[in-house]
Amino acid sequence: MTELQHFYELKEKVLLKYQEQYPFFQGNWKNFSSQDIQNLIGSIEQKCKQTISEKWIYTHLKPETNSKIPRKDMLNILSQFVGFSGWDEFIFEEVSEPKDILQIEASKKPKKMLWILILTLIFVIVISIVVFYKKEVPELKTIQLNNEFTNEKVNSNEVKVYQVKDSVSKSLEVKEGKVIIDNSDDQKSKIVIKSPFYKTKTINFNSNETTVPSTSNVDLTPDDYAMMLKAFMLSDIKNWETRKVQLDKILSDNLEVLVLLKNDLGVEFFNKNEFSQKLIVPTPSVRRMKIIEIKNDQNNKIQFIRIKQE
Repeated sequence: MTELQHFYELKEKVLLKYQEQYPFFQGNWKNFSSQDIQNLIGSIEQKCKQTISEKWIYTHLKPETNSKIPRKDMLNILSQFVGFSGWDEFIFEEVSEPKDILQIEASKKPKKMLWILILTLIFVIVISIVVFYKKEVPELKTIQLNNEFTNEKVNSNEVKVYQVKDSVSKSLEVKEGKVIIDNSDDQKSKIVIKSPFYKTKTINFNSNETTVPSTSNVDLTPDDYAMMLKAFMLSDIKNWETRKVQLDKILSDNLEVLVLLKNDLGVEFFNKNEFSQKLIVPTPSVRRMKIIEIKNDQNNKIQFIRIKQE
């Protein structure tokens, strides 16, 4: 390697040393600005206690090619700036451990690869979190239960809703006539809606295709006789004879009424005549009764009533 080639190596080392102090500069000698020159002169003065002129830098460092090497005293200053005792030691080290520009660039590759690896790892972690979160968060559907005829929302205390998946039934909470359903599972499931005052309704659906209306409203068909019975139990007496005739029409002759007493004290039984007498002249205790189950016979008359005393 000639002395001129060694000088090119020294120029590259000076540039790298400058970038250590001013990392925002990522160019080369060609686009080394006047401000960069002033910064370099100051750094050399601070470290080597000697001065290099701006003209000298323009003459010897800025050009891409040099026809000859500068004076040795100037080469000593630059060699000291990059960490050597002088020009002679610089040449000796370069001969014993030759490094060209490609080797210098290669030294930067490990850092670049490290950053690529870190960014790739971050990307994988973010994607994994998104996929996991999407999988874990259930797909919820809200269904509003309405009276088919009045279009009013049903009383939450008068309906029971069950979600059945793979023969396993789970009771769902009903609030303000609404029920929230988890539809995130791929397997088919069904919703069963039961009430003593409405006809039982079953809705089959899965996560891909559901028979639940797009409006998220489900209409329940009232049981007319059950609604009349509820009205009789809650209303004030106005016409005994009329009420007696109406009760005879909606109640089966074989009616069985079971009243669950408070505090698990047992069950009280009534037949048609006994129960009718209670409803003809309703007392406060009758108004506190809550119907929890009603069954009809083949003629749609009420044949069985289960009541909870509150």
